[in-house]
Amino acid sequence: MKEQLKAYIDDFLDFLFSVRGYSEHTVTTYGTALSQMHAHCEYYEEEGRQTLDIMSLRLEIASNSKKTITKKLSAIRSFVHYLEDHKGIALKLTGDASIKVPQTLPKPIEEQYIDEVLVEAELGDKLLVSMLYGLGLRISELSGLRLDQISAEWVEIRGKGNKTRQLPLMSYLRRLLEQYLRTYHPKTHLFEKEEIPLNPAQLRYKIDKLFKSQGIKATPHQLRHSFATHLLHHGARISDVSELLGHSSMATTQVYTKLASSKKMEEYMKAHPLAK
Repeated sequence: MKEQLKAYIDDFLDFLFSVRGYSEHTVTTYGTALSQMHAHCEYYEEEGRQTLDIMSLRLEIASNSKKTITKKLSAIRSFVHYLEDHKGIALKLTGDASIKVPQTLPKPIEEQYIDEVLVEAELGDKLLVSMLYGLGLRISELSGLRLDQISAEWVEIRGKGNKTRQLPLMSYLRRLLEQYLRTYHPKTHLFEKEEIPLNPAQLRYKIDKLFKSQGIKATPHQLRHSFATHLLHHGARISDVSELLGHSSMATTQVYTKLASSKKMEEYMKAHPLAK
């Protein structure tokens, strides 16, 4: 029976990539969790119903962080829902009791540090940072960005689940793009080498190297965090920020409001005469 389960897992991963449009990195993460599940679970029939017992897996991953365990359980639940919706298999899942994970605030990069990096960066790297920070893109979205998705005023982004969103192209970015296109002449994708798009790992390496040269540790995802946090800090509406980020629910964006509020409080405590 577990061999049949393995075939279902392969079908599910193909569905995530081909139909849902998930990135290779995300599909690999799902695959790792489900392979681990397959190795440690019990799959049997009980009272005429197929049952997936993952208690052995829970014991195996007990030393993992709460966040990691939660992600693995989420992948397994998604797989079970897929079986029911697409294979007609009502699978009983046991041993999947949730654990509470404390929500941590993202750590944005200070505006002045981003400015310092942009001043020193060469044209290609400057555009890379500016696209991530100026549009709030995911690194996978930028890696797959084609020239035909960029117009004079808008950038069309195809995000998670093949959802699209239109992002306004500010004049600074437009000028930078025009200069970059005149200099590098990419054929199909914005960032490519020998007409092959640079993958997320290659772009991530460029960001890491660029910021390290200025003594700063930063990731592409931090630039996305910074985009959201700085917009809210300067008065943008949370509904607008949520739409720009491509969040399916505004609740996902709420964490940034906490960070923006804490930053405002910190500046207030520094600025008010009675706080000195």
